[in-house]
Amino acid sequence: MDRRTQRDRDAITIEIGYALVSACFAAALTFGAVYGAAPAFSLSPAAHRGLELAGTILAAAVFALRVTHVLWRFARRPENDGR
Repeated sequence: MDRRTQRDRDAITIEIGYALVSACFAAALTFGAVYGAAPAFSLSPAAHRGLELAGTILAAAVFALRVTHVLWRFARRPENDGR
């Protein structure tokens, strides 16, 4: 089994960073889209809490899916097969 080169390790580090930053951005947009309308309308406190909970759950799901998608796609590239 070959050892990873410094270039391979750097590529992995950059890809992980990209996955985390893009996932944070996507999660923030998702939360903002779900919960953003709540302050604009006079909703009950229960509706505010419900939208906040729904936004948080969806944002967490989007974050996890985005990180998984980016890293899975990176791992499936032919040049990243470890040879």
